[in-house]
Amino acid sequence: MPKENFDQKLIKLLESNPDFVDDTGTLHRAAIRERAWKLDPELIKLLITDKEVEAKFFREIEGRWIFDNNAFVDYITDKNFFADSYTQFRNKIGLNLDGKFLPERGEVSLVWPYKDCVLEGGQTKESEKRKEIFFNELLAPDEINRMFSPKVLMGWRHYGKTTQHKISGGGGNLPSIN
Repeated sequence: MPKENFDQKLIKLLESNPDFVDDTGTLHRAAIRERAWKLDPELIKLLITDKEVEAKFFREIEGRWIFDNNAFVDYITDKNFFADSYTQFRNKIGLNLDGKFLPERGEVSLVWPYKDCVLEGGQTKESEKRKEIFFNELLAPDEINRMFSPKVLMGWRHYGKTTQHKISGGGGNLPSIN
């Protein structure tokens, strides 16, 4: 069957579902595309009612028929499928991978700068302006180890009910009372 007749048959089939038609009676491409990505049972039931449409968009794998939503979406977004379409590209700017925009792929990527760095701060007063330095785990491991190593605290005193004692430390052990 020529492509034009197949296109008309597919359009007529899709127009038979009121969910795919807007107020003016034309097909709502975004709704059809979204339902194809979500593997909507109503869309799949509609497509398998016609043998030719089923043969084009379904694949047999070990005796089971699987809906090829990539082939379907590629077909309906082609510039020649809809009469009012001038290009297969939507009026949308963004990053895409394999011809699909990132939100359509259903993937999320959390990315932030300096995730492998440690910030050495040290500004205690607003009037003291100290340059803050980012140390990278690969480039400055010694500085990072130094910042995270246990620190020596000096001048500790133990206050009892009636007395006070100086505390001296012993190489990482608990302090002893003098």
